[in-house]
Amino acid sequence: MDNKNNREREELHKAIWSIADDLRGSVDGWDFKQYILGIMFYRYISENITNYINEGERRAGDKTFDYAKLKDNVAETERNNLVKEKGFFILPSELFCNVCKKAKDDENLNETLEKVFSNIENSAKGAESEQDFSGLFDDIDVNSNKLGATVTKRNEKLVKILDGIASINLGKYQDNQVDAFGDSYEFLMSMYASNAGKSGGEFFTPQEVSELLTKLAIVGKTSVNKVYDPACGSGSLLLKSAKILGKDNVRNGFYGQEINLTTYNLCRINMFLHDIAYDKFNIACEDTLTTPQHWDDEPFEVIVSNPPYSIKWAGDDSAVLINDRRYSPAGVLAPKSKADFAFIMHSLSWLATNGTASIVCFPGILYRGGAEQKIRKYLIDNNFVDTIIQLPDNLFFGTSIATCIMVLKKNKKDNSTLFIDATNECVKVTNNNKLTDKNIDNIVKIYTDRTNIQYVAKLISDKEIEENDYNLSVSTYVEKEDTREKIDIVELNKEIEEIVAREQILRDEIKRIISEIEV
Repeated sequence: MDNKNNREREELHKAIWSIADDLRGSVDGWDFKQYILGIMFYRYISENITNYINEGERRAGDKTFDYAKLKDNVAETERNNLVKEKGFFILPSELFCNVCKKAKDDENLNETLEKVFSNIENSAKGAESEQDFSGLFDDIDVNSNKLGATVTKRNEKLVKILDGIASINLGKYQDNQVDAFGDSYEFLMSMYASNAGKSGGEFFTPQEVSELLTKLAIVGKTSVNKVYDPACGSGSLLLKSAKILGKDNVRNGFYGQEINLTTYNLCRINMFLHDIAYDKFNIACEDTLTTPQHWDDEPFEVIVSNPPYSIKWAGDDSAVLINDRRYSPAGVLAPKSKADFAFIMHSLSWLATNGTASIVCFPGILYRGGAEQKIRKYLIDNNFVDTIIQLPDNLFFGTSIATCIMVLKKNKKDNSTLFIDATNECVKVTNNNKLTDKNIDNIVKIYTDRTNIQYVAKLISDKEIEENDYNLSVSTYVEKEDTREKIDIVELNKEIEEIVAREQILRDEIKRIISEIEV
């Protein structure tokens, strides 16, 4: 990244931090995130639709046309066309810039914003984009006591947020600076995830881990049909494919499912912030394991996921799950207290024949017995496990666990599994470890080359894995380098003899001196 981009990014982060600082003490950090992201999204779609209309009118000959200055009743005549083209509609008076201008003098600012958000959502009702906009602003409670005890105090905070977001330099769309919104989003997510402990870490995958997962899943491909994440959180993993391949090279779009309503809303906002059109993504809110929402869309060529570690699920409490075609091939369900293999079986089931799934795993699932061992047996006996990668510890917010990546394929060219020890591929940043671009490239190269490297990588036949009771821990197969200093015992004994001899001489000398003193 060049210096200009770095400067712009630093300025952006400072501006966001400044808004956060203004609100310190009134809105809890994790709650505040919803307000800044929601209002930022409001600014984004306001400017997005304004630029779209202005460019069309100026191409048609009206060089001074400005949608923001148009009367509402005139704009209303184009509502239906704009909803078809953009997926939503905003009246000129309800655009971010116009609401901002009047905010300080608007005694009912909270009501104004509530109405604007409601109108934006309602504009998509009955249209193809309805699912993408429905309930999108639900988490921005402009009447919350967290903003202030009285309407006046709440409105003062809302003015600060509006002014702060209005002052951020987000660049010109034609210069491809639209990702400034995405970068703001990621900065906020990382800022609050690092402060929110486990609750933040559960649905925030650090960018470099997202990058590695995605690069593993798209090796050898320049375009793919669809990308899917069964536990998509805020959508960062889905969007990595757009960034690395180019969004037009994900031909049929981005699919994800998320159980948490707030995070589901953030994911949809994140899609828009990264300029993914409403008809190119399909994010659903439900429990993936028991109520999957994309049966009609599978199979997927790329599946990337960091599902929650060892959570509880229905398992064999449900009479129907053992007959679910996602889980039934293994003949056993993941334990009720540990759903990890349920996510893996679900992903495998929906993976295209020519596809790759890369999934972050809790290390325990690779060696524990019982049902998990039986599922590993199914995966190995059917040659679905392509690679297991042991990652360094302290990579994720909220947990120091050294996680692993399991790479699944349905069309492997050999009957072996590659085990990679990548625990040394990181740099230390404060208390955490971080994957650099070089670390990521090294891991991807080892994965692609698929050859043995002493202390780093080993290709193990499925037969040998069977002999090891289907243990898939990297440490079982990749020997750790012994970095302890090697000691020459013969040389050491010689040194000890010399030391003992010197000590005896000293003792004799001390004895002689004492006897002389006594005389």
